[in-house]
Amino acid sequence: MAGNSVDNTKQSGMGLSLDRRRLLLGLGAAGGAIVSASAARADRCPMAAAGVAASPLPTIDDRQPFHGIHQAGITSSRPPAGLVVAFDVLAKNRSDLQRLMHTLTDRIAFLTEGGAAPVGELDFPPPDSGLLGPVVSPDNLTMTVAVGASLFDDRFGLAGVKPTRLATMHQFPNDALEVDRCHGDLLLQICSNTAETNIHALRDVVKHTPDLLMVRWQQDGFVPAPREPGERKEAPRNMLGFKDGTANPDSSDAALMDRIVWVRQDAGEQPWAAGGTYQVVRIIRNFVERWDRTRLVEQQTIIGRDKYSGAPLTMKAERDVPKYADDPKGNNIPLNAHIRLANPRTAATDANLILRRPFNFSRGVTKAGQLDMGLLFICFQADLDAGFIAVQNRLNGEPLEEYIKPVGGGYFFALPGVPDQHSYLGQSMLEAAGRFDRSEENPSATKKGA
Repeated sequence: MAGNSVDNTKQSGMGLSLDRRRLLLGLGAAGGAIVSASAARADRCPMAAAGVAASPLPTIDDRQPFHGIHQAGITSSRPPAGLVVAFDVLAKNRSDLQRLMHTLTDRIAFLTEGGAAPVGELDFPPPDSGLLGPVVSPDNLTMTVAVGASLFDDRFGLAGVKPTRLATMHQFPNDALEVDRCHGDLLLQICSNTAETNIHALRDVVKHTPDLLMVRWQQDGFVPAPREPGERKEAPRNMLGFKDGTANPDSSDAALMDRIVWVRQDAGEQPWAAGGTYQVVRIIRNFVERWDRTRLVEQQTIIGRDKYSGAPLTMKAERDVPKYADDPKGNNIPLNAHIRLANPRTAATDANLILRRPFNFSRGVTKAGQLDMGLLFICFQADLDAGFIAVQNRLNGEPLEEYIKPVGGGYFFALPGVPDQHSYLGQSMLEAAGRFDRSEENPSATKKGA
């Protein structure tokens, strides 16, 4: 397999590498000719040639709608900064839980719309942190609320309405899960154009919920900006230096999202869950020092793509689709390559498609003196078992495991959206719990909560 991969790399990777090296040398020698050289490269770019406009630069006035049948931050375009925060819920009963959901709804509606920051009296703490100044700009902010399996214990009488496939994340063979970086009653995914907007939003929520929420763990991340003309912002490079997200399903395809992301009424799920989706978060450390000392040919063989162009091995372009049926022995792309295991592209595995929304992270140095970098992996799917769990089971034992280590995260259910100003987050779940209390399905026939 290694020999074949060497040949494949020579065909697909080394040639491009030489071209790239020549281009870089030319740029360095030319000095002030960088602009013209870039223009020349843009002329060769298929997207530029086709007249595809570059993505507009993000601004603080970018705004994502809060109201809708689905929450924002799932199929909406991924902005440069991401933050996930898991909480323990401190609410004592269902009435308190309902108050929490109302509070989250009000705060998220304001923060995503933007407006003047409230001003308080001198003798009291200021009502806003002031981090964004006198005006809270929307800055493309989305705040997505999800609930964990632990919320459905006996505290709030929700056990009878738990999403069918929601469970506590278990440890896979290559995992080294740290208990203080896993799970949670509630997850808040915060995304925007800037890290300070995410932090401002988090501090706003924490300030307004002192008796209702306590932070359990958090992880922030970033999406690298496009570095080449016409580069798709949906597939930037990860910490391993490879394109990440090339094969992600098209989130603008509503029919496709209805099939693979959103829970439907006819899917054997709790009726209230329709319009929501299962969310998986994984904090995956990358052993970048070891990776950077690994031969290029081995890196490409492990991933299954050319490192520079992003094309599948032996193919020409990043968006080329591998034809695994024509390569049953893995002569072109090894059978255990990451991209082949993750998405074998068969009729049977079409049911395992997931929508990924990952961010890179870098958070200093470990106690062992290693760079603490990696991938904040996030994905959404209508069926947790058929989605992430099936994909991860195929990846168990892959060669890439030598260079990565999942250390945290959890499984959650992203609530359905808030359709209008008269509704609130989690409303369908809490109303279903009330109906369950009064139904014959409730074995205890005990009215819990308020």
